Order: sequence, then C-alpha cells, then structure tokens
Amino acid sequence: MAESKGVLKEFKEFIARGNVIDLAVGVVIGAAFTKIVTSLVEGVIMPPIGLLTGRIDFGSKFVVLDGAKGIPASLADAKANGIPVLAYGQFINDVISFLIVAFVIFLIIKRVNRLWSAEHPEAEAPTTKNCPFCVSAIPAKATRCPQCTSELAGAMG
Repeated sequence: MAESKGVLKEFKEFIARGNVIDLAVGVVIGAAFTKIVTSLVEGVIMPPIGLLTGRIDFGSKFVVLDGAKGIPASLADAKANGIPVLAYGQFINDVISFLIVAFVIFLIIKRVNRLWSAEHPEAEAPTTKNCPFCVSAIPAKATRCPQCTSELAGAMG
C-alpha cells in the first residue's frame, strides 16, 4: 500500500511538470491546426490544382487491385462493395497536407527563434583572460603573459 502512495505521488509530480502540460496544449492546438490545414488543402489548394490538371480530383483517384467483383464507378462505391483498391489520390492529398503543415511549422519556429534571439542575445566569447600569476588582462589566446612573462600553457589549460 505504501508503494502505491509513492507511485501516486510520482504521478502527481509528473503531471504537474510544465512539459506534460505543454505537450497537452500542443496536442490540442495540433488537432485544431490539422483541421484548418485539411480544410485549406481540400477546399482551397486542391481545386485549382485539379483545374490545372484537367479537373482531376486527386482524393478520388484509385486503382482496383482485384477486378473479380467488378470495376467500381467511384472510390466510395469500391469501399461500399468491399472491392480492394489502392487509393493513391488520398495519399497525394495527405502528402500535400503534410508539406503545408511542415512549411507552416517551419515558418512559425523560424519566427519564434528570431524573436527569442532578439530577446536573448548570445554572449560573445571573451577576448581576454587574466594571468593567474600577476592578474593582468591578457589576450585569451596568449600562452605567455606579456606583463610577468609567465608561461600560461599548463596554468590556463
């Protein structure tokens, strides 16, 4: 019984971590974003592509794998009658959706990184160091102190 209380306590600590909450928020936003991108691909991007390619609706493109039950008139007909098909058109739509999502995420991350770097400039590498013998400021790459002539190779390692 004491062990189960320890597990419960660990679970509460795990849930309370910011990473888990951030992940949950990311999943919810991702699901909503997926709906938006799907709508964009199916309703805005694919119709002009279909028009440019001779009014082809990629989502309904398929190849019949077994014609024993007949050749269906549509993908919906094939699915309703249990005819095995290779629905490559939906795959094309899904690849385009993925590429759009990946590109939008790239743009968002690029913008966030730009904002982050503007708020948190990287510290420049020091150009000087102190001699451990005379405490004079000397160039960072120096191997001998110009002030006290001490050799620094082993001391500053």
